[in-house]
Amino acid sequence: MTSTAPASRRPRWLLPTFAGYRREWLTPDIVGGLSAGAVVVPQAMAYATIANLPVQIGLYTCILPMLVYALLGGSRAMSVSTTSTIATLTATTLVSAGVAAAADDPDAALGSLVLLTLLVGAILLIAWLLRLGSLVENISGATVLGLKIGVGATVAVGQLPKLLGETGNVSGEGFVNSLVAVGAALDSVNWPTVALSVGSILALVVLQRFAPRVPGTLIVVMVGILLSAFTGLTAAGVALIDPVPSGFPLPSLPDFTHLPELIPGALAIAIMAFLESAAVARGIRKATEPQVDSNQELFATGAANVIGAFFTTMPAAGGFSQSAVNQNAGAKTQLSTIVTVVLAILVALFLGPVLSLLPQATLAAMVFVAVAGLINIPELVRWARISRIDFWIALVVALIGLSAGLLPAVAIGVVMTLVLVLREVNIPKLDIIDREGDAVAVHLGRGLYTANAAENARAIVALATSQAPPVDALVLDVERLDIVTVTILDALEGLDRELAQLGIVLYLARLPEKATAIARKTPWFESLEQGGRVHAAVDEGLAAASAAAAR
Repeated sequence: MTSTAPASRRPRWLLPTFAGYRREWLTPDIVGGLSAGAVVVPQAMAYATIANLPVQIGLYTCILPMLVYALLGGSRAMSVSTTSTIATLTATTLVSAGVAAAADDPDAALGSLVLLTLLVGAILLIAWLLRLGSLVENISGATVLGLKIGVGATVAVGQLPKLLGETGNVSGEGFVNSLVAVGAALDSVNWPTVALSVGSILALVVLQRFAPRVPGTLIVVMVGILLSAFTGLTAAGVALIDPVPSGFPLPSLPDFTHLPELIPGALAIAIMAFLESAAVARGIRKATEPQVDSNQELFATGAANVIGAFFTTMPAAGGFSQSAVNQNAGAKTQLSTIVTVVLAILVALFLGPVLSLLPQATLAAMVFVAVAGLINIPELVRWARISRIDFWIALVVALIGLSAGLLPAVAIGVVMTLVLVLREVNIPKLDIIDREGDAVAVHLGRGLYTANAAENARAIVALATSQAPPVDALVLDVERLDIVTVTILDALEGLDRELAQLGIVLYLARLPEKATAIARKTPWFESLEQGGRVHAAVDEGLAAASAAAAR
């Protein structure tokens, strides 16, 4: 017999995935949370190194942001921490703002990191308040694919010096500078480090390919720590990560010194954080689960970043790998994420000295394997066969990311997407749905707004004057006109005037009630109503036009 937890009177926005919780879900949620934690904790620590930040910052990102999303998010199995794309954009933003470049000690950049994460969360919350979820999702998949190819290549090349034995991190300095650093690293290769790097990469790839349920990242981390503790790796020149302090992150305040320089990067990170989170949430949603609400995801992800910022976390977003592990292990609700958070807290409190034995090359290998999967050339080839426009957008964004940098790539990709969207919605979509005598009914397939009103008016005139035999009345079905502005009303009045000069009478049909209330404030629309030229149905409009012609 299925048992359900008693219904509570909590707000609908709080713990939405816990609605109708069943007691038999408890074990799958615990197993899913532990399985996801085995992936996300070491992975997040590795991603922190992309931004040249202490590894514990990645660990902290597995605590408060994940907990906040578990309380507010709508996806049942999505795991929210940092991702390779977000970590790379964080690195690029800090370097571009002169933060990381001026700080030999990574801790000196933490005040700016707090501000950056806070800005990302604030932007997402503003987008939530403005209900921009569906608008942001208009950013094309081609832009995201191109950016991920750029991120993958930049970070993969940036990890090569560490895989060869260097200790510096150049991922945030761009693809070209990373190539230069690789060339310099060839003069000082540490062969034990190379052996450890190759072994770690091979282990990750083999486990990923043949035993995907096994947490390869956890195994590689454990082996790296054991080798460091019980062999002579450090004596052979293999570098370890900086010491990891034990304990829970303390509250921190933002450093506003670089505020203007951080805003563009924060905007780019916010866009990608939402796009990644929405894509993961939709990708892992089962048909029996509620639909993903874009605006709820904006709210949950934004709140996760705002609250996490004050505890020195990186910008957070939904990650596919740990979410997939979470779901495949049977997770039913965000209780699994709370289990992952508890695991991360235990690691932070008690395993700092153990984690300090981790070789840098091990983390670099984990990052290398993770970002290599972003370079999805087969997908790019598939798009080239199906849609040349999408292919060129992805390619241009990728090339800009590799040459000019990832932040310009995000900006140009967003602009290209918006241009294509505007071009698409500006193309008039008109259909003749009926004709009665000398009156024709035309359905307006797209809503009118400021940018396309004039173009649609011209297309309607062209359609009306091209009919054979000629018409002397046109019934315009404006069912899609939910919102009207002064510009739209002026365009319709101009259309009425031009058609009248051509001997064609304009009738409006099925104008929504809200739009009608606004239109009634204009003398032109009042005259239309008084003349019997506004109707609730297209058939009524055609009948009125025929009756007027008979008179």
